[in-house]
Amino acid sequence: MKGRRRLLAAALALATFSVLSAGKLSLPYPPQGELGYVSIDPYKVSPLTAIIDLGGKNIADVKVKVHGKGKGGVDIEYDVGPTKILTYNGVPIVGLYPSHKNKVSVSYTVEGTIKNEEYTILTAGLPYNPVDGDVRFVPEFEPVTVADNFKDRLYFFNLMSRKPEISQFRWGSDGGAAEWDTKPLNVIADTNGDIRWMLDPNSQHDEESVYTSGVMIGTNQAPDGMLITGQGQRLFKFDLLGRHTMVRRLPRGFQDYSHDLEQLKNGNFIVRVAKRDYVRDDGVVVNTVRDHVIEIDRDGNVLDVWDFNKILDPYRDNLLLALDVGAVCLNVDTESEGETLEDLDKNAPFGDIPGVGPGRNWAHINSVQYSYHDDSIIVSARHQGTIKVGRDKQVKWILAPSEGWTGDLASKVLTPVDAKGNNLKCDNGKCEGEFDWPWTQHTSYIGKTNNSVISFDNGDGRGFEQPAFPTDKFSRAVQYEVNEADMTVQQVWQYGEERGYEWYSPITSLTQYFDDKDSMVIFSASRGLFDRENPPELSLVEMEYEGSEVFVEMNVKMPKLHAPGYRAWPISIDAMFGN
Repeated sequence: MKGRRRLLAAALALATFSVLSAGKLSLPYPPQGELGYVSIDPYKVSPLTAIIDLGGKNIADVKVKVHGKGKGGVDIEYDVGPTKILTYNGVPIVGLYPSHKNKVSVSYTVEGTIKNEEYTILTAGLPYNPVDGDVRFVPEFEPVTVADNFKDRLYFFNLMSRKPEISQFRWGSDGGAAEWDTKPLNVIADTNGDIRWMLDPNSQHDEESVYTSGVMIGTNQAPDGMLITGQGQRLFKFDLLGRHTMVRRLPRGFQDYSHDLEQLKNGNFIVRVAKRDYVRDDGVVVNTVRDHVIEIDRDGNVLDVWDFNKILDPYRDNLLLALDVGAVCLNVDTESEGETLEDLDKNAPFGDIPGVGPGRNWAHINSVQYSYHDDSIIVSARHQGTIKVGRDKQVKWILAPSEGWTGDLASKVLTPVDAKGNNLKCDNGKCEGEFDWPWTQHTSYIGKTNNSVISFDNGDGRGFEQPAFPTDKFSRAVQYEVNEADMTVQQVWQYGEERGYEWYSPITSLTQYFDDKDSMVIFSASRGLFDRENPPELSLVEMEYEGSEVFVEMNVKMPKLHAPGYRAWPISIDAMFGN
């Protein structure tokens, strides 16, 4: 009996992980340094992260270095500010390699004394959800070009995993897009092609509930360094450790977040959504498809609504009739590559289909950005054009061919000009000189100046037609300068046309300016989508602003046939943890 009691007492002591001895805290095994224990994947969201506990110490001036692995391995270095030290009660560690004994250096001051410590952090493998047809476990990253002063870049890849099952949930025959439902595939890769962070897909997604299913796309970095994204009927804000500061359902009356959202400097959010129970002019009630933008505050209160069924003409069909129905964004049917719709029936069924009128995919807004200098928004509507709209819901300008625009909207179409300001003649979407419109574009964002607009011109339906051979298609990054006073637009830079069909991306993709290195980041995110033998091999390019020098190029080999990426961009660790 006495032996059993001694064993029970020992077990209880180990279970609490500490005992008091002579008035001091005694630990069951010593930590690696003078700080506390290392907690790996502390929030059970991102397995390549850790927190080194403070161990009761008050530390400052914290610097972290996660050492690169092997030949060409990239060191990840960042500072950790006092707010984050208090928030985590420890030192956040990000950028670990999977299945590896990672070497991590941490320096800090405690009571005025500088400390330098080395930690070894053993990680497990990457989380993986097998999908029928996968040819590799995770994406593979292959650096092609890396300039010396860009080797420290870390790129966030917001990718797609194709799921063969049909979603458990649909909004029904009256519209909506709830059937967009796949496990998230979000990773960070360094310029050596190594994965240094991955979101555990099961931590954020469960197809058994409408509020935990959906597609996690449009992830970006907020002004405070945190990540913001959405998935179906919810919005998220979190850090790389997986600590969520916001998980919010869409406001009542709205549904189907996808593609893009932005957090403003005042904390509000601009979000691309759809409208539930929308009453059409003919009295029919539908759920709309990708045609609304809302502004909400930090508490989720709806402050403003942009209803593009009222702002634009939802029956303009010029580009819709020229679309390749084999790939209308994530609705991919490789057997229909190059085919178009013969007509658009105004009485066709409602739902996520190319069509006209509220309740069908007539607009397909895939990016939205707030313009601070004049309190407006710029949207990329894949099936209509790029449009700037004021707070008063009045269109300021339209960057699209003039065909099909009527009434007051026709006067808002920008006139193409050359470098000398001379008007360029255009006919059926084809213009003379060095000018072309963006076609089925993604990410129409403000560039280096307020008058600059940059897009990823996917190129489907170029000139309102499908070419005789699909291999004649091309995609490109393009920059325009808009003169709002004269209502003119000049094309000032492009990249990609010279690469032809091998760089063509029919859907998704991104072009964005980054001021930290004065560079353009371009992601051809669905290159090889129609290849019937090999999974897509996507292409990330970071290059000289308004120039031709490529600083970084990286290929991304996807795990499955016909699985596109969505966006990729350089992430700042310092912005997330430095305050």
